[in-house]
Amino acid sequence: MNGILLRLAAPLMSFGEHAAFHYRDTLAFPTRSALIGLFAAAEGRSREDALAPDPDTGKSPYTGLAFTVRIDRPGIRHTDYHTVGGGRPHKQGLRTSAGDYRAQNKSTLISRRVYLADAVFTLAVQGPDPLLEHLIQRLEQPAFGPYLGRRACIPDEPLFLRGLHPDPVAELRHRIPLSLAAPPHPEQAIVPVDFIWERQPEHVPAAPSHREVADVPADFTPTQRLHDTRHVWRTTEPLPATLYAPPPALTELTAYIHQDTTP
Repeated sequence: MNGILLRLAAPLMSFGEHAAFHYRDTLAFPTRSALIGLFAAAEGRSREDALAPDPDTGKSPYTGLAFTVRIDRPGIRHTDYHTVGGGRPHKQGLRTSAGDYRAQNKSTLISRRVYLADAVFTLAVQGPDPLLEHLIQRLEQPAFGPYLGRRACIPDEPLFLRGLHPDPVAELRHRIPLSLAAPPHPEQAIVPVDFIWERQPEHVPAAPSHREVADVPADFTPTQRLHDTRHVWRTTEPLPATLYAPPPALTELTAYIHQDTTP
């Protein structure tokens, strides 16, 4: 199946699975919800219409997409101590679930929000050609600015690397520059890199699923957010050490983007 190739990198990003109330967590890799939300925003869809079904199929246009994630740099977990509403006069602060204002001595709401700092992920996104071609256009000229999980998490350039490609997973394994946390040893020929698959990898047919995650969006409406679950597989792949690109990797990435596209 053809696919496009993306690179998610930023000083901070966050991909919540059970993010609610006072504690906002993050998974160690991009969620399906965050990726589909990014595409819907690029298309200019509102949260209420983000998953509106295709008139011809009756399904969300993103249902047929499959993601493979290469974890170039897992990043460092960073917890932000966050406060809301403190210092405001009574009846100008936060409300309770019943609609009343919180008492003056309880006007500050404290939450902890977890981020991945300095992480880099490279993705293969596979799906129907017409949808992928449309996504390429929208990612290059997005209607709404893209962000990685939270609005403050603006992605570095380049976000879009290449498409359409007949074997995008092979590109992840053999050609796209690697942004590792540390350079390989000069005599090191192979580097181990973790991959996240949402379809059981063909080269590891007996591998059990790594875990079940609740990140398949069923409704993005703010008051009715709902997610289904999926299984993902995690493997460690031996990649050529020659793929390593020293920071900021822009020279190597630019050369990759403009090289001959023949696989």
